[in-house]
Amino acid sequence: MSQPLIGISTYQQEARWGVWTLPAALVPAGYPRLVQRSGGLPALLPPGDPDTAAAVVARLDGVVIAGGADVQPARYGAQPHPRTGPPSLDRDAWELALIEAALAARVPLLGICRGLQLLNVALGGTLIQHLDGHAGPDGVFDHHPVEPVPGTLLARALPEPVTVPTYHHQAVDRLGRGLLASAYAEDGTIEAVELPAADGFALAVQWHPEAGDDPRVMDALVAAAGGTSQR
Repeated sequence: MSQPLIGISTYQQEARWGVWTLPAALVPAGYPRLVQRSGGLPALLPPGDPDTAAAVVARLDGVVIAGGADVQPARYGAQPHPRTGPPSLDRDAWELALIEAALAARVPLLGICRGLQLLNVALGGTLIQHLDGHAGPDGVFDHHPVEPVPGTLLARALPEPVTVPTYHHQAVDRLGRGLLASAYAEDGTIEAVELPAADGFALAVQWHPEAGDDPRVMDALVAAAGGTSQR
């Protein structure tokens, strides 16, 4: 069987290299490295026209929605909290369309940090706009333990409590339609969600596996994607 092709969402931001300062489609290198470590072929997906998301997903064996900026509160019917960051409207629209397309086509889906929050919003859930204790100083990951819920998709990949790299100040408030919380932090924050009715693999984690040394969550996505690969 050929290696599954895993699309990873990116974000557009001004970047500098050599003599150039230009808008660029970016994602931390840990994401494609983790896909490669787990046996997949990474493909970076720059923000695009949401109407093309279904066509993009149709060419992929799996989708990763990467971490990043806060989701626009209007997406879940809320006013911005003073600590909520500026929205990335194009990215919100594009990644929500990728999520909807992956769920509709039963293409294996993994959300990471912001990706979990977007999956929850896509299914009608809401977010806590600010909480403390889940990030280090600016640009520094914190670490804390999470407890998987026995019998879940996540627990098949991570059967024991684990300490994870974390950097977020928002989290799930009301769960979206059909979502199941599949891991918790010690303070009760939901740290993973999954969609049991997805007839496939739909999982999201609030932490950052691409910043750690435990590949098992990505291993699970790539294994599921390998089972659906036509390449």
